Amino acid sequence: MEKKIILSIESSCDETSAAIVINGREVLSNIIASQIDIHEKFGGVVPEVASRKHIEAVNWVVEEALKEANVTLEDIDAVAVTYGPGLVGALLVGLQYAKGLAYSLKLPLIGVNHIEGHICANFIDHKDLVPPFVSLVVSGGNTFIVHVKDYGEYEILGETRDDAAGEAFDKVARAIGLGYPGGPKIDKISKEGNEDAIKFPKAKFHEDTLDFSFSGLKSAVLNYINKKNMQGEEINRADVAASFQKSVVEVLTENVLATCEKRKINKIAIAGGVASNSYLRNNLIKEGNKIGVEILFPSLVLCTDNAAMIGSAAYFQLIKGYSSGLDLNAKPNLKLGEK
Repeated sequence: MEKKIILSIESSCDETSAAIVINGREVLSNIIASQIDIHEKFGGVVPEVASRKHIEAVNWVVEEALKEANVTLEDIDAVAVTYGPGLVGALLVGLQYAKGLAYSLKLPLIGVNHIEGHICANFIDHKDLVPPFVSLVVSGGNTFIVHVKDYGEYEILGETRDDAAGEAFDKVARAIGLGYPGGPKIDKISKEGNEDAIKFPKAKFHEDTLDFSFSGLKSAVLNYINKKNMQGEEINRADVAASFQKSVVEVLTENVLATCEKRKINKIAIAGGVASNSYLRNNLIKEGNKIGVEILFPSLVLCTDNAAMIGSAAYFQLIKGYSSGLDLNAKPNLKLGEK
């Protein structure tokens, strides 16, 4: 197999990242400059601040990625970059940098869908993983069940009709005073709580669907908190977090395992920031074992936004002969499978 070395850049939200990836599965470096500490005091990501920080960090992360991988720009075969979905200003920083680099080096430019990158993170940690399989993509901006039919070939079988799961985690965390980012903080405090203390609802649709809805659950949590406050009663944050987390994870688990039964597939690859949630991991493995479905997760660093996953996705496009033009633009609302 001919070796292809890809320099990839990710800047869709609040992480500036660059990586060097060989043949979509071997990561030589994956440098991530996080902005979590900066946005924490605002209670969430401020787009203008994120864009400015990307400008400050992008050159540095690329230089560090090359240095750690012990390669030079002359060794690179292609430049890959996230072009959507995400914050438009943040996307443009990485995109413009990548376009300039590809043009100056006379290399192919490969625009990568951020969601596809999350799915492809599993190819890095699971070297033998090949399609077809089912992927559950769970992050702050997206919640999908995807049938991965082949490299770059996807069919969305279920998705949220309102809030993404990660978005619901952030909003509930803010409501109970945990702050930002909500996902890891709810995961941590839930270990101290009783998951059966409060019966929160799970959305049920009349039609036969694999879709999700988390807006009603989020509202139920907020109503519970408001009622307790009005009655002057103390709120057990750990119990609220654990009960909320259980409701989210149960519906995610039920729907994705139902997908496997419908499609006669026995392998699920989880992707996205919420894939790092320990309760989700444990519950999926436990329930998957009952019906003979293998559950795969990326390592924790590959669950969050990073450039290595973008380099992996780009490789499978490169070997199919696909590349982007220098007129490639940011698409903040890009859908999976859309070009």
